[in-house]
Amino acid sequence: MQKLTIQDIQRLPKTDLHVHLDGSLRIQTILELAEQQKVNLPADSVDKLRPFVQMGEDCKSLVEYLKAFDVTLSVMQTHEALVRTAYELAEDAAKENVHYMEVRYSPILHQQKGMTLHNIVQSVLEGLALAEKKHNIRTGVILCGMRHISPEISLKLADLTVAFKNKGVVGFDLAGAEENFPAKRHKDAFGRVLANNINCTLHAGEAYGPESIHQAIHLCGAHRIGHGVRLVEDGDLMNYVNDHRIPLECCPSSNVQTKAVKKMADHPIRLFYDLGLRVTVNTDNRMVTNTTVSREYQILHEELGFSLEEIKDLIIMGFKSAFLPYAIKRAMLANVVDELKSFKPKSLESKKEQL
Repeated sequence: MQKLTIQDIQRLPKTDLHVHLDGSLRIQTILELAEQQKVNLPADSVDKLRPFVQMGEDCKSLVEYLKAFDVTLSVMQTHEALVRTAYELAEDAAKENVHYMEVRYSPILHQQKGMTLHNIVQSVLEGLALAEKKHNIRTGVILCGMRHISPEISLKLADLTVAFKNKGVVGFDLAGAEENFPAKRHKDAFGRVLANNINCTLHAGEAYGPESIHQAIHLCGAHRIGHGVRLVEDGDLMNYVNDHRIPLECCPSSNVQTKAVKKMADHPIRLFYDLGLRVTVNTDNRMVTNTTVSREYQILHEELGFSLEEIKDLIIMGFKSAFLPYAIKRAMLANVVDELKSFKPKSLESKKEQL
């Protein structure tokens, strides 16, 4: 198999359909925002703060993984902070040739200083719009209900999603700790979103079994599944997901850190792909997981044996799975296919030049 470098992978066009805003800040930005807002952090330098916001493979569970968000959310309670963090996330993604990114977050978690839900959404959209003007990237927003917060709040966030339909918000999600917080409690929120012809995805099959995925699809009407690694435990449901082309938003490194899978060699993305499921490759949380989309593809290449042609296939699945109008998606896909056809790894180009 032809060996790809990280530089090769960075040159490929890509999507990131599952990335949390509050898990994808620059550490230096956290420090600067904390200083501006007079927020106390557990450390006062990048190196000292890193252990509090970046999880390695020694992370014990999803619950421990989520502790990093106490730090990030403490500095994401103002208009300026949300504009800046949204802009920087899109800028960082554009630098590695991410053409399309869907940024998700829960507005309800950004109200500690009195911002309204509408202002919170507008702030994030403003930051992303600024990045789109300056960089070669297109973005959309997915608003998240939270499993551990009341279904009434999820319904309010569903209404907010409807209010921002065609204004930058492209979907609705349910995030947060999975165990003991079943998605079916929030089905009214998904009903509201679906009744308004809006796309939805749902975190499921990460920290809980395939029955969580079953609820997401059959009770909540999810068009995509966030993570979904536990799908491998139910072959019948896996066939249903495959037959109905329901995309899985795979986040390999994050899944190892949260112990959704024990080690990368155990990740089912290889099996999913070989069986023909529509799988997409995503970061989940760029900072907390300490990754990029390119890094995720590099891991699949080096540790799970994905070839260049298979990586190109995964990339196309990502664009096919985007929450975009068909005409826009078709035009974007046409450009991406042309870009992929003309792509040659630098190592191969160097060999040709030597010949």
